[in-house]
Amino acid sequence: MDLQKHARPQDPAPRAAAPDAAELRASDADRDRIADMLREALAEGRLTADEHAERVEGVLAAKTVGELDVFVRDLPAAHRGPAPRVPAPARPAADALPAVADDNVVAVFSAAVRKGRWRAGRRIHAYAVFGSVEIDLSEAMFEYQQVVVKAFSVFGSVEIRVPENVSLRGTGGGVLGAFEVDTLDSDEPEAPVVYVDGWAVLGSVEARPKRGKLVADILDRVQRKVDRSLRKHL
Repeated sequence: MDLQKHARPQDPAPRAAAPDAAELRASDADRDRIADMLREALAEGRLTADEHAERVEGVLAAKTVGELDVFVRDLPAAHRGPAPRVPAPARPAADALPAVADDNVVAVFSAAVRKGRWRAGRRIHAYAVFGSVEIDLSEAMFEYQQVVVKAFSVFGSVEIRVPENVSLRGTGGGVLGAFEVDTLDSDEPEAPVVYVDGWAVLGSVEARPKRGKLVADILDRVQRKVDRSLRKHL
């Protein structure tokens, strides 16, 4: 008698139940989201300064998502859906841009950097040939809403960084290389839009937002709009 044919298969080991969402460990992004809601509630007069300070202290000490939710459970912001994303403006037509680049950043067997507080034009060209180019727009002054960066890398690298509150788009490719643009959508309709076009040949072109960096003048324009609205109602 073949015992193997009649042997009962062993029951699979029970799987551990997935933790409830409220039991998950809170991240820095989770704490920032709750802190923003508390800041909004303070500005609207829903919380006193003491209540706001007490809740913020609790947010910093919270370890799970469930502990964080307790601090905003009685606020309207906690029950709203995510804010709709504002689509970026259409790509500017070719004749809308200057024929000559406003700024050229070139590295040939060398390194070139453009960073700090500088004025970003409508058209920026970046060329890296056996070298590296860094274009940091995180502290730049945007005089135009639409900025096009033409980036070309041959046995080199072009690295582009933008503020977190702008929109970022990219069109290009790589030939035995890497062309990578992290698409970004701003919540503010007046935010600048950075378009990165180009090619990477045995090299790399990379564009990403820089964490913690914001375009301050966008926030100033929003505040001016709020002030004008308040004056109309006074």
